[in-house]
Amino acid sequence: MLMQALTWPRSIKRLIVVTLDVGLGLLAMWLAFSLRLDTLHWPEDLQWRVYLLGPLMALPIFVHLGLYRAIFRYNGITALLTTGRAVATYGALLLTLLLVAKWEGVPRSVGILQPLILLLFIGASRALGWLWLSGRTGNAPHRLLIYGAGTAGAQTAAGLAGARQYALRGFVDDDPYKTGSSINGALVYAPAALAELVRREGITDVLLALPSASHERRRDIIKNLGELPVRIRTLPSLTDLASGRVSVTDFQDLDIIDLLGRAPVDPNQELLERNLRGSVVLVTGAGGSIGSELCRQILRARPAKLMLVDHSEYALYSIHHELQAVVQAQQGSDDAASCTLVPLLANVTDEARMARICREHLPSSIYHAAAYKHVPMVEANPAEGIFNNVFGTLSAVRAALECGARHFVLISTDKAVHPTNVMGASKRIAELVLQAISACDPPPFGPEGCGTHVPRHHPTRFCMVRFGNVLGSSGSVIPLFRRQITAGGPVTVTHPEVTRYFMTIPEAAQLVLQAGAMAEGGDLFLLDMGEPIRIVDLARRMVALSGLTVRDEQHPGGDIAIEFTGLRPGEKLYEELLIGDHPLSTAHPRILRAREEHAPWEGMQATLEALRRATLADDTAAIKALLRQLVPGYQPSGPASP
Repeated sequence: MLMQALTWPRSIKRLIVVTLDVGLGLLAMWLAFSLRLDTLHWPEDLQWRVYLLGPLMALPIFVHLGLYRAIFRYNGITALLTTGRAVATYGALLLTLLLVAKWEGVPRSVGILQPLILLLFIGASRALGWLWLSGRTGNAPHRLLIYGAGTAGAQTAAGLAGARQYALRGFVDDDPYKTGSSINGALVYAPAALAELVRREGITDVLLALPSASHERRRDIIKNLGELPVRIRTLPSLTDLASGRVSVTDFQDLDIIDLLGRAPVDPNQELLERNLRGSVVLVTGAGGSIGSELCRQILRARPAKLMLVDHSEYALYSIHHELQAVVQAQQGSDDAASCTLVPLLANVTDEARMARICREHLPSSIYHAAAYKHVPMVEANPAEGIFNNVFGTLSAVRAALECGARHFVLISTDKAVHPTNVMGASKRIAELVLQAISACDPPPFGPEGCGTHVPRHHPTRFCMVRFGNVLGSSGSVIPLFRRQITAGGPVTVTHPEVTRYFMTIPEAAQLVLQAGAMAEGGDLFLLDMGEPIRIVDLARRMVALSGLTVRDEQHPGGDIAIEFTGLRPGEKLYEELLIGDHPLSTAHPRILRAREEHAPWEGMQATLEALRRATLADDTAAIKALLRQLVPGYQPSGPASP
């Protein structure tokens, strides 16, 4: 019946409401006479005029003030005030008429009693209609608690007034002075009552309405909620709310940083802008997870020109379209609006194309993020992985030196340390290439073919930034686990002891930019990624925060099973960030500097050329033999080796 009523034409709905109001007006008039005369009333003589004039006077006023334009299931305080104003206007006219006409048998007080009773009737009818149409009289699929009884919590409760899928059962707040009070009819409880409240009320969802809370505070709350069988959601950030992109009813899954369990350090703005402001900057792999975030943050640093290089047309289109919208939105209000965006379809292994790009645009800073990074995929395609990761890097390095770029930053990985897979070995060779070329004086490639804008004695400052997994990237376990949980499981983990370092993409990109600004030439920077996290623990945390339970031997009735599939080819149980010991501190608390041994460029050239021939011939055996020569410590592993 409810769904059928919602599909009726607006004209039918309005006719029903008008008929209802006429009936309520007549009933209110009868009650007014009955109360005034102290007996059940039957109209006589001139009293009929008042019964008929009431609706005739009220309806035009109600129509003019918009009572019949309101949608019942979205009614709020504005609709209530409009109803009061309409009835008050009608009551004033009715009382004036009765005072002037002085009809016999019609008490003047009816002009006061009838409008008051009518206001009560109309208000009650609207409230009942709202309750019925908004589903408040039924069972909503989600029973909700709001954690935070502040402004955001109250606005969220008001925004839920017409939401049929949520039934608000109360608020939770740490402030003891709020405990026992109510907001929109919902009580405020202390955090200590959460477990009992969840059990008694059958709570399915807890919404964190704490957009300005510190990360530490949110982490503590999430930890306390972790043992309860509820799904934890959150409101958008204050920035998103203020921008108008989202509203207080746009609930979100917990941010990845809440799963990571640590707060990022505020960036050093001077370091962020040092090599970027007013400069020409080139990013390879601009459409990838790290490359696209580097582009976003570089744009905020106000470069003169930002060159986006990627071999994927769709990835390049996506990031260029996104950044172009940012530039246009800031037009005339920010220096970033003067930045020229240049999308360039190119493969970094194409030396001629990369050289032409750099000759034409003369970048002063290059961030080389283009790489094949998926370990099993590169292990299955070693020639392509080596050609892209090693010789693509060498191509970009040659172009940087020949056009006189001042800074070159290589995005590296923890898998380059004691590698057991082709991907890690390829990234270690890329590091060794940069270290070896940095030690050459003069460098092996120069600016002869690019004009004389940079003197020969001013070589490019090369540096490498090594870090572990980033949460939420295209190859991260986070989106995989979310899809598996949504599908009902199982969640797949390769090994119960597999452990990884994790960092969010924005934090990693910020630190890369700041590390590059500290480079002196040949530097290898390590990002402090905190404590490593067991993948199975991350999976369990994600299941719990989704309001579900893990199904295992101890809990056979759980919702989501976790299955162990075995280590993949080339995968290690544990990753490392440092070859050797004693990293050096830098000006940033989360950026360390390492000094690692490397071979001279002259000693690498012949082996690199042999590796190039092996990759072009797709000779896997030769490739792995040459990797052992180039990368000390490279030990190809089987699926079960750590």
